[in-house]
Amino acid sequence: MSLNPPRAFLGVTRSALGRPWRDRLDAAGLGRAEALAQVEGIPDILARLLAGRGVEPNEAATFLEPKLRDLLPDPGTLIDMGPASDRLARAVATRERVAIFGDYDVDGACSAALLAGFLSAGGAQPRIHIPDRLIEGYGPNSEAIRQLAAEGATLLVTVDCGTTSHEPLADARRLGLDVVVLDHHQAPERLPEVEALVNPNRQDDLSGLGHLCAAGVVFLALVATRTVLRRQDVWAARGGEPDLLAALDLVALATVADVVPLRGLNRAFVRQGLAILRARARPGLAALMDVAGLDGPVQPWHLGFLLGPRINAGGRIGDAGLGARLLLTADEIEARSIAAELNRLNQERQEIERQAVIEAISQADHALMRDPAAAVLLANSPDWHPGIVGLVAARLKERFRKPAFALALNPEGGATGSGRSVAGVDLGRAVRAAVEAGLAVKGGGHAMAAGVTLAPGQGDGFHAFLAQRLSAEVEAAGESEALFVDAALSAGGATPRLLAEIERAGPFGQGSPEPVFVFPAHRLTDAVEIGSGGHVRVKLKGGDGASVGGVAFRCAQEPLGRALLAARGESVHLAATLSLNRWGGRETAELRVLDLAKPV
Repeated sequence: MSLNPPRAFLGVTRSALGRPWRDRLDAAGLGRAEALAQVEGIPDILARLLAGRGVEPNEAATFLEPKLRDLLPDPGTLIDMGPASDRLARAVATRERVAIFGDYDVDGACSAALLAGFLSAGGAQPRIHIPDRLIEGYGPNSEAIRQLAAEGATLLVTVDCGTTSHEPLADARRLGLDVVVLDHHQAPERLPEVEALVNPNRQDDLSGLGHLCAAGVVFLALVATRTVLRRQDVWAARGGEPDLLAALDLVALATVADVVPLRGLNRAFVRQGLAILRARARPGLAALMDVAGLDGPVQPWHLGFLLGPRINAGGRIGDAGLGARLLLTADEIEARSIAAELNRLNQERQEIERQAVIEAISQADHALMRDPAAAVLLANSPDWHPGIVGLVAARLKERFRKPAFALALNPEGGATGSGRSVAGVDLGRAVRAAVEAGLAVKGGGHAMAAGVTLAPGQGDGFHAFLAQRLSAEVEAAGESEALFVDAALSAGGATPRLLAEIERAGPFGQGSPEPVFVFPAHRLTDAVEIGSGGHVRVKLKGGDGASVGGVAFRCAQEPLGRALLAARGESVHLAATLSLNRWGGRETAELRVLDLAKPV
């Protein structure tokens, strides 16, 4: 525990959302910020942002300019990378038919497209299979593998899945396929018997790369494979080797969308991947940006909130293979067609999700009336589409600030579910423990997100197990919950120039939180509900007469939205993040409202 705990920011101990506000910098952090500003010559606001993310003065230059050549590790530090890269190189050298089995989310689509693009460039014949969420479920299954073998595949590569798929991968080997697993999910002690299983989160891996998403692991595998093929002098006969750096747009998209920590190598992936995305060189992503209405340079939040959900929409309620096909196509007409279909599916998904969230919140409210201290929330319905349960769980987690699971019940009495966690509570590990205890058929994931399959009658036992196992972690997370504020700003100080300074500290995401600013004692001149999504548009006016506007998303009927609407015309402390808005040829700073407090 810090000897100098962070200060209450502006004396706020209970906001509209019932939480205290804290200065992100304790005494040690303030010292770091001062050193960064004085020794490194960094502007004060940027120094505060770096210090609040644990950056020491001697690390500032590397943090501000993360370069892949400096941060890329030797892929051989990952267990099994040697046999994996040798087997992939042989597939290229002999032009094999390679079956790629991916997950149906963004990370799976990006990983599959990344690998398929490399193999095709080298002369191999890849065939991607993304399972249907409703019919096949998550991960490799024997029926699909039999079909891939019948089509002539001699190598099966699973990406973003496979670490726990003992029986299907054993079937693959019995059918004569070699198997390579490229994954990042948490792993049990016993692993499938395959030619190579590369996963930085397997228990015997000491690489320290467990924060990578699957696309990051695939990228390292391709770096290693490229080296093997160079030694074998294969590229000269194939017209030259593919440009791996040009594929960092896929790695960046997967890294942000899969919500893995943005530190070290991941920061370099995203920083350099954003530059490639801004060049719009990949037809599929360019088309997706257009249908999403993405205007101006691509920012990290665009990946998580605009592009990612649309790619996910195919796997949630449509054709699971659409995302990977979009990312691979070189045909602009096909790209526009797929992007339009994904956009349509995303709109349909939003409406399905909206109805399910209403029901899930009602269930959670009743559960908390019975037990206000419940550690884990669980909602379920036979009417929910399995493709949207992860989104429903995320909404429950956001509203109640507790780990939450949403389950789609099937006619046989079992369920397919997805969970989302809060910082400090490892949900993936708990789900793996439930599987090992016989309380779930299969499941696993990451600290912040997990999936599970339950047999008939397992729901109550699974819920009770999670609640008992995670109660201490949830209690500790609740006690430490606060809104951490980076600095106070005036409306006049929220400018495009300030945003340019802030961007130097990015990209922001998991493990490197987006900066939070408070506008103290500003008059809330306007607050009005807009659109059909329950958003609230606001406008603030400072003492200097300057104004700044913004939006509080999906909160009109929530505590924050009600507080904003009730405070119209009053003086408030408003907490928000900042983004750049381009309209009519002008650039302005715009708020994304997070919280509200009354001055005392």
